[in-house]
Amino acid sequence: MGRDNVRRISPGSKRDRELPENKIQWRRSQEHYELFKALVKWELDDELQLMQKRWKTWTNNRLSEAGLSLFNLLAKPNGRFFGDPIISFSAQSGSNLPWHGFRHGDIVILSRSRPMEERCDEGIVLDRNRKRIRVVFKERPEALRKGVWRIDKGANRVAHDRMQNALDAFHSDDSEMGTPLRDIIMARVHDIEAAASQTPDIGGLKKQIDRINLSKYPLNDSQREAVELSLKSKVSIIQGPPGTGKTHTAVQLVRTWVKRGMGPILVCAESNVAVDNLLNGLLENEVMAVRLGQPVKVRENLRSATMDAHIAKHPDQEKVKMEKDYLEEVQNELKNLKGREKGLAHRDLNKGWKEVKRLEKKMAEDVLDGADVICATCIGSGHEMLGYRRFPFVLIDEATQSSEPSTLVPVVRGARQVVLVGDHRQLPPTVISRRAEEGGLNRSLFERLIEAGLPAHMLEMQYRMHPTIRDFPSGRFYEGRLEDGESAKQRTAPAGINWPDWENPVAFVPIEGAEIVDEMGSSRSNMDEAGCVVELVKGVLDAMELQASDIGVISPYAGQVRLLNDLFEDAGGLAEGERFHGLEVKTVDGYQGREKELIIMSTVRSNSEGVVGFLKDRRRLNVAMTRAKRGLVVVGDSRTLRHDPTWASWLDWVDEKGLMAWHLKA
Repeated sequence: MGRDNVRRISPGSKRDRELPENKIQWRRSQEHYELFKALVKWELDDELQLMQKRWKTWTNNRLSEAGLSLFNLLAKPNGRFFGDPIISFSAQSGSNLPWHGFRHGDIVILSRSRPMEERCDEGIVLDRNRKRIRVVFKERPEALRKGVWRIDKGANRVAHDRMQNALDAFHSDDSEMGTPLRDIIMARVHDIEAAASQTPDIGGLKKQIDRINLSKYPLNDSQREAVELSLKSKVSIIQGPPGTGKTHTAVQLVRTWVKRGMGPILVCAESNVAVDNLLNGLLENEVMAVRLGQPVKVRENLRSATMDAHIAKHPDQEKVKMEKDYLEEVQNELKNLKGREKGLAHRDLNKGWKEVKRLEKKMAEDVLDGADVICATCIGSGHEMLGYRRFPFVLIDEATQSSEPSTLVPVVRGARQVVLVGDHRQLPPTVISRRAEEGGLNRSLFERLIEAGLPAHMLEMQYRMHPTIRDFPSGRFYEGRLEDGESAKQRTAPAGINWPDWENPVAFVPIEGAEIVDEMGSSRSNMDEAGCVVELVKGVLDAMELQASDIGVISPYAGQVRLLNDLFEDAGGLAEGERFHGLEVKTVDGYQGREKELIIMSTVRSNSEGVVGFLKDRRRLNVAMTRAKRGLVVVGDSRTLRHDPTWASWLDWVDEKGLMAWHLKA
């Protein structure tokens, strides 16, 4: 192998061997396998190492300030969630919990005080408010009400294992899993566009496609074309820029598969939120869809569609309950039995639990057999509950936020037709490990296939943004191809802000403040900008047209998000019944896929060197600029921002449009 085809492991690794370069087209399976096996392992190893390093070297105060840990918590049982115990944690002092980064669905580690030295319990966050955080566990922790507890963010080992298994199946010719699309996915075909656009060789599929009349479906021209081309192709890519209805298009495509009797069908996305959006759309279209995954991670109004909920309603459930009750009685009587009677009781227990497992497996099989569509996260599709079930039809939404090994988890379930939906002009997969990122784990399969020559079918009609808000992103990121499905009259400027031009509801507020590096050195804040943002939000709420829930406040930096949350708490509160209840303050990354009537963005960076940090990521800027429906306000230091070409271009556009808002400075 030539020197140009290998890469050395980053400094700090204990291993000395060389790995293949990350390619666009893979001629050798072994190289693809070796590289991604290593990258996936690095991601888990480095996440665990970072977690343990923080536990060893950071003070409790530093961990708390970073939002990674909560200390001195009192615990009490708070009911059950699909049979699993819910534990509620609150501050020992009875006051509000400090600011923290725990969100619904996060994996957490529960310990007394030293997670590296104790036996810990792992749980999942159910919900949170200012006073308490509720976590679901598989079993109730021992001595729950005694003493105080500590909660830390955990790592996802399951994801690592399932990605490794998917790589094994993808490259094995002997596995019961895998996919006949391997050569196309590896891009080792002579003409990838021709190979991918062939109709899959699935019995009767060509005839079924010919009978489909898409004119009866609620699709615009570009959506209809994307669905039509995807139905006829082995592998297809649908690019959905902001507000173009990519999830709606995905739902209609799946609905088409179902109506023509095609299946089984597997529908996935990288995040639970995106899976829930797909599930909601399918249920609204009367598709029998079942959601895999822990109900605690599923949106509350959709939990009736989970596997657990369906099993709970199964006719055999009463039989299982009776059997379990009987077995528990036998277990309780064991201590009173001796000799032959005890031996017979043990035999009954073994036999009984085997019967319970058989019935539970049968109930799960019945639910799966009765579903038109199975919905899961990409990682969730590797659940053992699916066994060796094969799904010839696979759709993956949010595919640009999924790493290649993660995307392969659903694909290796026998996929013969794959549709990838996403937008490579928005944020890429999140990768924690620096060396894994350098190795290319942050490039999605979606993006690699486009680079290999597989064209994307782009959706061109956007229904979210005021035409002025759409103008710059369309020209800068989408070759000017985006059209408006909503007119300016349908997207009037929100009251409460003195817009430079009421016909063009975009404003840049120039603030020459001072950025502050937090004590961890990992994030930044800017008090001058934060104060301006708070005053802008107050003005909008005082006008009484928009509610707090209509407004989104975003910043690239977690430090600024933390500062803003504190300021809004002090200025009136974020809890139910308080002035700013419903206001969402998040990082840019936390807002992908979201929209609000009004977005106010704080850019934070303000320095004489012109360093903009990860503001220079064009994709992050694209996401930030495209969340707003009716109004967009950006607060920042133009002197610093102009050192980046994309920001300079946007500021030139602001100047040309006359949208500089000096008068809005607090």
